[in-house]
Amino acid sequence: MNWVTTKRIFRAGFLDFWRNGFVSLSAILMMIFTLFIIGVSVFTGVILQTTLSEFRSQADMNVYFTVDAQEQRIVELKSSLEALPEVKSVEYLSREEALAAFRERHQNDQLTLQALDELEDNPLGAVLNVEAKDITQYGAIAQFLQGQQALQAGEPSVIDKINYFDEAHRAAIDRLTAITDSSKLIGFFIILVLVATTIAISLNTIRLAIYTSRDEISVMRLVGAGQFYIRAPFMVEGVLYGLIAGVITLVLFYPLTWWLGATTEDFFGGINIFSYYLSHFPLFFLLIVGTGVVLGAVASFLAVRRYLTI
Repeated sequence: MNWVTTKRIFRAGFLDFWRNGFVSLSAILMMIFTLFIIGVSVFTGVILQTTLSEFRSQADMNVYFTVDAQEQRIVELKSSLEALPEVKSVEYLSREEALAAFRERHQNDQLTLQALDELEDNPLGAVLNVEAKDITQYGAIAQFLQGQQALQAGEPSVIDKINYFDEAHRAAIDRLTAITDSSKLIGFFIILVLVATTIAISLNTIRLAIYTSRDEISVMRLVGAGQFYIRAPFMVEGVLYGLIAGVITLVLFYPLTWWLGATTEDFFGGINIFSYYLSHFPLFFLLIVGTGVVLGAVASFLAVRRYLTI
């Protein structure tokens, strides 16, 4: 196929697109709606997954020690914890570091800081921050620590208190995980329905274009035009639907994500959806515009095969 033939095919496709302006508009609007829902599904999945990851990252165990606990015993317990297969990491905070962290957390609470200053000695003990490899393993680590306390029978326990990620918190994360999985499944089925509807509308649009061009098609048959030359302009028309719809959808996402960016950053695990959109724009371009072009091409192909007899 030479360059002249290619130009004629594209010109014919553009002419058919403008000739059926109102019907073309309806096909584009339906594609925009479908592509918009696809994009929203991606954003929703990212937000939910980020929130879930944030909750998981906050799951830890804090082992608080008495103020008279010897550092050697704390370090020995730290080594024992690090040797457990369930433990990912253990962070040691000395009494001084624990006090500094407490002051930082309450820097705007003058009454608390004043009461702290009135005390002669540091009232806080050392702390071990324990992170498990999986949120289901904190119970086993807690049992290990309780066993260590039992082994010290007859001696004062150096452990004052153990706060850890319990079953109630794990149930909350399990519910959020279930919501995330359900939203993906529901979004998938909604997208399938919209894709089928979009293809049906685009198919009828191409069908109308074939009908309005029936005289031209008859003339091309008489002069011996090939099948590809007759069918290609309608394929171009379908691709145009998807290309235009994809670009418009990307433009719509810009102000929308900008408006929602600060809100998502404050309430959903610190992710700014506007920054995410900008940093991943090439991927969104491929997804949205690519899906639109594929939808238009598939609809055109089906319409040409079904309604254009050569």
